[in-house]
Amino acid sequence: MSQVEKEKIFHTQLVKYGVKYEQAARVAKIIASGKSEELLTPEEKQLVKEACQQWLTGHRRFRQISSLNKSIQG
Repeated sequence: MSQVEKEKIFHTQLVKYGVKYEQAARVAKIIASGKSEELLTPEEKQLVKEACQQWLTGHRRFRQISSLNKSIQG
């Protein structure tokens, strides 16, 4: 899989669960680059951390809503 394809996948997933479009694009590029954490700048680390926290919050919310929806539909 090419880096561009990886970026698109990461970007889509980040935006899907609530990360702002531009931030998701920057984070997707960082993650897809495959750089180790030691090579990231403090700004890049913080950006990735914030985006991942937003993604996790959105993903958890989505799972809870899906679970409630399933239980209501019975």
